[in-house]
Amino acid sequence: MKVLVEGLVRRGLSPQTVKNIVQVAKLVMASAVDENGNELYPTKWNHEFIDLPEVVETKQRKPSFLGEQVTKIVKAANGRLQMACILLAASGVRAGELLALEIRHFDGSSIEVEQDVWGGKVQDPKTPNARRTIDLHPDVAELLKQFMGDRTAGFTFQTSSGKSLTQTNLLKRELHPILATLEIPKRGFHSFRRFRNTHLRNSICPDGLLKFWMGHASKDMSDLYDRVRDDVVFRKEVAGRMGTGFEVPKTLTPKPPKTKKRAPEISVSGVIGRQAELATTLSN
Repeated sequence: MKVLVEGLVRRGLSPQTVKNIVQVAKLVMASAVDENGNELYPTKWNHEFIDLPEVVETKQRKPSFLGEQVTKIVKAANGRLQMACILLAASGVRAGELLALEIRHFDGSSIEVEQDVWGGKVQDPKTPNARRTIDLHPDVAELLKQFMGDRTAGFTFQTSSGKSLTQTNLLKRELHPILATLEIPKRGFHSFRRFRNTHLRNSICPDGLLKFWMGHASKDMSDLYDRVRDDVVFRKEVAGRMGTGFEVPKTLTPKPPKTKKRAPEISVSGVIGRQAELATTLSN
């Protein structure tokens, strides 16, 4: 493990990334068990000995969008990207959760998160707390209805073949070019999630409801006793009162149709001139 950590650090990976990779290695080693289910290699890890870099929370890069930036992005986007950005910023869903949403997960006012997409494959959510219902602001719910149209099945955000979109294509081919045009520093979809969390905190959202909507784990007995998730009427009232923190358009901007490239027009005189030039070249 010490050699592994040394190699990861030498590659310039961040302390958090190194920690995540080391954790996977630990889990793989712990998965080796005998016929009775006992670990074959039980190990007490000494992080100082293996030179595992310390993760300093204050030094971690955690980019987020501001409300005015989200408004600009939404106005500049169109089609599926516009709806995706609105839903990401107004709900706080993770990108994998967003791309795993199906038509059946929307009841007209809220979305149900019960699966995730990773590497193009549908799987269980990141954590048990990730299974949740997110109540939407009425304006956002109305736009989602517009986006879905008369579809009754399939992924909410899908390719022409009906498969779930990939994060890479949506991020690099659609979002990043818009950020460059707007002169907003390049960042990922998780910045929308941090924006939503910040907006809810600034709006004095009930803590239990904030954790439920964001899919965060309970930390103490007060969290375990909090049953705000069961009060549907209260949740929807708060969702409308909290707002979105950015300007939500009244209607979605459709993606412009692709235009076929026209062959360049060549005049008769131009053709004759080129033929003359060719004849001169050959004679020489």
